Amino acid sequence: MMKSPNPSPKLEEEKSLEEELLIPILMGEQVIKLAEEAKSSKVECRELAKKVEILCKNLRGVVRVVTGSHQSLNDRPIRRMVRELSKNLEKTLALVRRCKSQGVNVLRNVLTMSSTGDFRKVWNLLESSNGDMMWLLSIFESKGTNLSISPIASNDPILAWVWTSIYTLQLGNPKDRVEAANELGSLAKDNDRNKFIIVEEGGVLPLLKVLKDSAFPDSQVAAANALTSIISGDHDQQRFVQFLLSNLAVPVIVQVLSDAVFRVRVSVANLVSAMADQEPLAREEFIRANVTKPLVLFMSLDTVLNKPIAARSGLHSVVQNLSEVDSDGSNCRGREADQSPELRNDVKVSCAKALWKLSKGCLLACKRITETKGLICLAKMIESESGELRLNCLMAVMEITAVAESNADLRRGAFKPTAPVAKAVLDQLFKVVREERDSTLLIPAIKSIGSLARNFPGKVPHVLGPLVAHLGNKDINVASEVIVALIKFVCTDNYNRVDHSKAILELDGIPKLMSLLKIKDGHQVYGLKLLCYLALNVGNSKVLEQERVLSTIEKLARPVLAQNPDLKELFANAIHHLSLYQSGVQLHRHPLGLGL
Repeated sequence: MMKSPNPSPKLEEEKSLEEELLIPILMGEQVIKLAEEAKSSKVECRELAKKVEILCKNLRGVVRVVTGSHQSLNDRPIRRMVRELSKNLEKTLALVRRCKSQGVNVLRNVLTMSSTGDFRKVWNLLESSNGDMMWLLSIFESKGTNLSISPIASNDPILAWVWTSIYTLQLGNPKDRVEAANELGSLAKDNDRNKFIIVEEGGVLPLLKVLKDSAFPDSQVAAANALTSIISGDHDQQRFVQFLLSNLAVPVIVQVLSDAVFRVRVSVANLVSAMADQEPLAREEFIRANVTKPLVLFMSLDTVLNKPIAARSGLHSVVQNLSEVDSDGSNCRGREADQSPELRNDVKVSCAKALWKLSKGCLLACKRITETKGLICLAKMIESESGELRLNCLMAVMEITAVAESNADLRRGAFKPTAPVAKAVLDQLFKVVREERDSTLLIPAIKSIGSLARNFPGKVPHVLGPLVAHLGNKDINVASEVIVALIKFVCTDNYNRVDHSKAILELDGIPKLMSLLKIKDGHQVYGLKLLCYLALNVGNSKVLEQERVLSTIEKLARPVLAQNPDLKELFANAIHHLSLYQSGVQLHRHPLGLGL
């Protein structure tokens, strides 16, 4: 199996394809000349000479196609066959050279005589190489539609299929190119080895060229889908994406996304998603190529976006971007209004997914989306749409807020609770948490709110109320995500942690949390962390004493710390703090007494 999808870099001394083709032709002529001068095995040498003449004729036919073609043909198969051919001609040359020799010593003549087996072996090698040349000529003549297998690839049919498909992409008519791209995509889905072969044998650049050809949308769709199949998967697919990046695929993809018809946009947006999902560098390159503009534009099709932003200092660029993209959206709606609602929805879904994947851990992408109308568009989609489109928008917001959590400038600038756009997003997140029952929608909304925990002022029961309510959710995954979010409200990094802790108590969060701690699973550690932070922030509360929080932490601390020793100090401080406020509790019960 090949180790890398990157074609071997061409060495400075590597010959051009024309030069490499010339070598076996000259060798063939030398074989013919020596065969005529043979002193022994004359009949056999003449037969070899005839075979070599045919071989050279076919080889010259390949030269004419290569030099006369108006485009650069894939040279990987040609070079491979020609190098094998040269080796076979070297063996032929050595054989006929022995037959030309005429020594005076009879014993030497006997020793240098070639057997019938030697001639048969060389004949078979030449026959195989001639089959390769004939296969190439038939591929060129049929414009890639020949389905036969060349002798050199007889032990690996996948190789021949890949070669045929690549030549069809370069030489075939539009219908055949569609079939060839689909064939490559199907092979790529089968296994990783096929993906390596497709990339190694030069399949990426022809696919990109077909993708650029706007005159044939069906071919564009097939090419985009094939590229997506090549780079998708679970096993080290980054290298395939990196190969695309090194061949300047990003500008091509963004241009096609902007200019193509709707059915092409769906496939191209999916390609953007796949590349962004696999390689962080791809996310940044796409953002620098301004992919967010067409993605946001097509995602907001058929949607009238209100502009709640006033044109004041600091936000002028946002208002300007809103106007520009709204204008582009109107033009697009008018230009392709005849597209079916189903297709238009598919475009929105794929573009929303691309924004989601681009935002993952990418500060540049998140800034670009929040600095334009992307954020308000996501809020509007969450409000008005359903199904996969709504989910993709929620996932995009989740990734943006996750980046904002670790970047104060983005968090304070884009998600200030009083800012109109931020308020619109937060309103939709809280609406989802209050009204939805579907965990796939609830979880990204809960995570988003948790990521913005440091943005909220103290005493905000309308923020914490919907979260605390889900501590009683029957879906343990939803309840666990709520715990993780609440931890961010009450941990030491949050300035308003005491007010948030009081609000959780007032919302009857402790009884719900205590019930969750009875469930022994991997999420129990988060419940204990939340309980410890609450103990540190409002340890004097009677609710904590009534719910026997101290004894619960003491009971569960040891098994949890066995797997999470980094929490030892937090648990110790919480137990000690609760011991100070609860009557009848001896201070020697603090963690040291428990062996923590």
